[in-house]
Amino acid sequence: MTTTDARHTLPQRGAVRGAERALAPDLARGMMLLFIVLSNTGFHLWAAERGPSGWQPVDGAWVDRTVQFMMITTVDLRVYPLFAFLFGYGMMQLYLRQTAAGTSERAAVGILRRRSLWLVLIGLLHATLLMAGDIVGYYGLLSLVLGWFFVRRSERALKWWIGIAAVQVVFFAAQPVVTALIQGELETLGDAGAEPGFQAYASGEENAFAALATRLTTGLFVTFVAAPLSLVGGGYLIFLLGFWAARRRVLEEPGRQLRLLRRTAVIGMTVGWLGGLPAALAHVGALDVPDDAQSEEGALTILRDVTGNAAGIGYVAAVALFVHWWTNRSGVRGRWGAAAVDAVSAVGKRSLSCYLTHSLIFSPLLAAWGLGLGAHLTSATMAAFAVGVWLVTVAASYALERAGRRGPAETVLRRLMYRS
Repeated sequence: MTTTDARHTLPQRGAVRGAERALAPDLARGMMLLFIVLSNTGFHLWAAERGPSGWQPVDGAWVDRTVQFMMITTVDLRVYPLFAFLFGYGMMQLYLRQTAAGTSERAAVGILRRRSLWLVLIGLLHATLLMAGDIVGYYGLLSLVLGWFFVRRSERALKWWIGIAAVQVVFFAAQPVVTALIQGELETLGDAGAEPGFQAYASGEENAFAALATRLTTGLFVTFVAAPLSLVGGGYLIFLLGFWAARRRVLEEPGRQLRLLRRTAVIGMTVGWLGGLPAALAHVGALDVPDDAQSEEGALTILRDVTGNAAGIGYVAAVALFVHWWTNRSGVRGRWGAAAVDAVSAVGKRSLSCYLTHSLIFSPLLAAWGLGLGAHLTSATMAAFAVGVWLVTVAASYALERAGRRGPAETVLRRLMYRS
């Protein structure tokens, strides 16, 4: 094989080096892990009384109701768009670094393909053994398809496809609502009597093998059914926004995109929070809405889901604005809050390890097939527990950062990706 042929099959460089990393993506990933661990608390409260939405409990004291209100408004169905954007951004970063180093486009896409395939496997193992709601396998399958079709596209082509995806999202989200509205049955859209979604996680199953079988079934469905269906419904929109933003280096150079970031942060979070407000008000009893409308397929959930895309992008923009302000404060980075910022960004650098660690702590302690402590917690105490778990990963990640070591999952994944 000649040197030229080798360039078409081998990467010309390895994984990203520390000096090449940008602060904003890592800090955003670190904060995302906090939102993820909070969003996963609902299905661990397996003994709590459920309402028509089937996810957040409806019992507890005023502090629990406050937590439920805040979760519905700012976290639930808002974290996954944030994850998808950062996932897509990271994919394009990897591709651009490789091609800039002389790796052929084909070889760079091959690295992404191997990464996606291994993530699908890791996600299925994670779902089966610990947490059925795994998102690694889900996004691994999406990235396998999207990396193949879109990562080599120009900015102009990406903009066209972003527009197409946006139309798909609006059409598929609005179609059932418009149909029900025309028929005068908007309040009956959805089914409050359907099996609550949290049961698919099997956290309340005392038999460990039965719980494992349920998680495997859920994991296979999420990865190989829900993920492809999301492509039909425009679920790749946020991925492509991440691709486009990475080509523009929006998070690496936020100072050059301040106007865009400010508008995105303000509009995105405003739309996202207002979109979740009706569901939150209905959940705490401040808004009289039929149960079907509050269900997982109801109008309020559809509204919350669609506007969650805006919230996720708004969160990323807010982090980028903070990084720009923080790095330019008094002209010297790190005079204020350096340790905290470094610790959270260390989590972002080890996001896969920290994500898996959440389940290693949560599931055995809280599930009925483990110690069953989830039956004794409320929304507020569970949220406090989740923050505590996240802080454990912050401390561990910071210690690894000080020692100059990657996370264990990242180390293994990089060896599999680069075959070394």
